[in-house]
Amino acid sequence: MQGTDQLRNQLEDAGIKNLRKLNWNLSAPDLYTHAIKRDEAKLADNGPLVAITAPHTGRSPNDKFTVREPSSEKQIWWGKVNVEISEENFERLHKKILDYLPGRDVYVFDGNAGTDERYRLPIRVVTENAWQNLFARNMFLPLKGQAEMENHKPEFTVLHAPNLQADPNTDGTVSGTFVVIHFGKKLVLIGGTSYAGEIKKSIFTIMNYLLPQKGIFSMHCSANIGVNEDVALFFGLSGTGKTTLSADPSRRLIGDDEHGWSDDGVFNFEGGCYAKVIRLSEEAEPDIYKTTSMFGTILENVILDPVTRVPDLDDAEITENTRASYPISFIENHEPSGKGGHPKNIFMLTADAFGVMPPISKLTPEQAMYYFLSGYTAKVAGTEKGVTEPKAVFSVCFGAPFMALHPSVYADLLGKKMQEHKANCWLLNTGWVGGPYGVGSRIQIKYTRAMIKAALEGSLAQVETIQDPFFGLHIPTSCEGVSPEVLNPRTTWTDKNAYDEKAKDLANRFHTNFEQFAGGVSEAIRQAAPNKF
Repeated sequence: MQGTDQLRNQLEDAGIKNLRKLNWNLSAPDLYTHAIKRDEAKLADNGPLVAITAPHTGRSPNDKFTVREPSSEKQIWWGKVNVEISEENFERLHKKILDYLPGRDVYVFDGNAGTDERYRLPIRVVTENAWQNLFARNMFLPLKGQAEMENHKPEFTVLHAPNLQADPNTDGTVSGTFVVIHFGKKLVLIGGTSYAGEIKKSIFTIMNYLLPQKGIFSMHCSANIGVNEDVALFFGLSGTGKTTLSADPSRRLIGDDEHGWSDDGVFNFEGGCYAKVIRLSEEAEPDIYKTTSMFGTILENVILDPVTRVPDLDDAEITENTRASYPISFIENHEPSGKGGHPKNIFMLTADAFGVMPPISKLTPEQAMYYFLSGYTAKVAGTEKGVTEPKAVFSVCFGAPFMALHPSVYADLLGKKMQEHKANCWLLNTGWVGGPYGVGSRIQIKYTRAMIKAALEGSLAQVETIQDPFFGLHIPTSCEGVSPEVLNPRTTWTDKNAYDEKAKDLANRFHTNFEQFAGGVSEAIRQAAPNKF
């Protein structure tokens, strides 16, 4: 086939030569066949493909690097998030992959990131395994037809060799695992980990680098759209509820994780969803639950019954971070275009492990900027390697691991967009009430959905509020479908003094964290901080 010969020539020009077999843009059934035949994954009852990625069952943030090179070094936000690696070490790792691939079967996915044609990124994902190529096919936007395939010119390429290990003594890494982005050469190298989320988040990091420089606000959020074409955004780290809360049967899902906000509105970066499925409830999350029994879905690290091959979504033997990857079309009420207008409501999600943040509060524009820069939440068990229980953290812009540029770039774009389009902003605690993690309980999802519904319909904005004495947040005194005592977190604690001490502690943590931004924001934003104790 002419297209395959063309691809082979392109790969050879990139140094990828002497492959045993080149598999290009295979269909989902073909990728299933390859994955099962090669013993990469197992077929589960009702059709999902089950893959085990252990020992890496989450992202490895300490193994992610950005190459310091002339074309990008002045834009990158260097530090704990964007850790530099030299061009020499990059070249050494690149050569290792090029030396590793000859004689092996290789799977190539060509597609796009971004549903808005003007801002989409043509990509190529080269994988050692068939199931990870299916993951790319699920998560990004496949090409349509032979002509598109033959005319595709990828701007960024991901090379994924999970069974190849780096040598920390010579390669400049901290372990055998590496995720390295070279913005100048437009290459991503991934090795030493089978966790497919590294592919997805590498492309997201690239979009976060490219789009803001074009005036597009790139966002770690989910998005949906109502019958009146009103768009809502849900910011938050993994595990805080972005996917769950945006998959609302009464609203069309635009996307569950990564979006851009242009002068025309919101657009999804992806063509699929990547949902946590541990202890998934058919009653509370029916749309996502359905996908776990569909052909084309990949279940990561889910335990199968050895006889019936029925997945056990309650079993966390391997990890709490069990996942399902599926095309967004598997969600019945989705928005086919992957696009929507300008948001009317923005929800910032925090899974508060201290149990002291209000379940919902309306933010002033200054508070919105303050809490966006703070990005307070909890890392949920299993999301990252080594995290076994929720841990209170501050993750700038609700997605620090993926922010390539300085946080002020994203915060300025948020403020500009909110002002231009008069968007309401709400802080939503999807974490604990009645006490901290281990004492209290997680807020019931039916309450969270009721609060979101009231905010979207506009009724919550008309309700009387009281001002929280610790964080200065305005808490509604009532909400249809929610027990009144739930709205004020202090009333859910048996020991009120213990609540006060926890609240003071968290308020002070906000101040300590925000010191890094204080000199670069307005006095009004600084005054939006919690009280200091």
